[in-house]
Amino acid sequence: MVVREPGAEPRAAGMKDVAAAAGVSLGTVSNVLNRPDRVSPVTRAKVEAAMAELRFVRNESARQLRAGRSRVLAYVMLDGSNPFFTDVAAGMEDAADAGDLSLFLCNSAHQPSREAAYLGRLEQQRVQGILITPVDPDAPVLHEIARRGTPVVVVDRTPDGTALCSVAVDDVHGGEIAVRHLVEQGHERIAFVGNHPSVGQVRDRRLGALRALSAAGLGPDHLVDLTTSALTVADGRGAGERLAGLPAPVRPTAAFCANDLVALGLLQTCANLRMRVPDDLAIVGYDDIEFAAAAAVPLTSVRQPRRRLGRTAAELLLAETTETGHEHRQVVFTPELVVRASTLR
Repeated sequence: MVVREPGAEPRAAGMKDVAAAAGVSLGTVSNVLNRPDRVSPVTRAKVEAAMAELRFVRNESARQLRAGRSRVLAYVMLDGSNPFFTDVAAGMEDAADAGDLSLFLCNSAHQPSREAAYLGRLEQQRVQGILITPVDPDAPVLHEIARRGTPVVVVDRTPDGTALCSVAVDDVHGGEIAVRHLVEQGHERIAFVGNHPSVGQVRDRRLGALRALSAAGLGPDHLVDLTTSALTVADGRGAGERLAGLPAPVRPTAAFCANDLVALGLLQTCANLRMRVPDDLAIVGYDDIEFAAAAAVPLTSVRQPRRRLGRTAAELLLAETTETGHEHRQVVFTPELVVRASTLR
């Protein structure tokens, strides 16, 4: 409902209008909105009835202006097309809901300039804190924002030092358990698909793969790099075509993919070329997104605790905004291998 005053433009009903309609003070209306336990049930019902009649909507912007900080958290994700990051965001939303906060999602799409633009806008809008899976976990801007008063938590990355809270997964261990499983299945020549040099997790997963080969007495030449420009289904399909084109004597019999999207693309190419999985090529993915288990050949994958990762990151952020003498923490989760038909002969 709009309020019409003589000679003035119509406007939305405000707290003063509610107080007048209910016959109470402005402070009583404020208490109903912010501290309802301080208002008697009879008075509260009268104020709520006036709000309903006037179609009153709380002006959260004005409230945030007075407080100097919004009731919003923001997550700048690396790739909005990857279900891994939306699952992480769902965990953040769990923590935000518990704190009566909103969560804004931003997608940098691996672009440093886009990431910087989002960070600038979020800081200007006085969000309560920023969660970010950054293009570069050691970017100076992250520390600058934190020094200016907006808490920052790095997600799925481990920045150097302890100046920021962070939540990540031990990707070296993840690479080790993936390739150890393939070696135990009898594979000695293994493709690593998705060697994207700018992504730290991918480098760590490849390092873990090399460690597993070394532990089995196999040299680094037993890992065949099939480099991709990105980590998408289309890149996985292209890598599969390149793998199929290798001469039989040097063609890998198994593939460890940097994420599940790449693995699913590789699996599609195998189906198109009538390569049997796992008989002709065993495939391991990474992340264990929902589509992994639902693939035509259910995909063996390294599972990350995606939702827990996000929830923990948001809880660290909320703790930093409320605790006196907060100490930054670096939380590292251990991934686990989920074995399915794509590697079992």
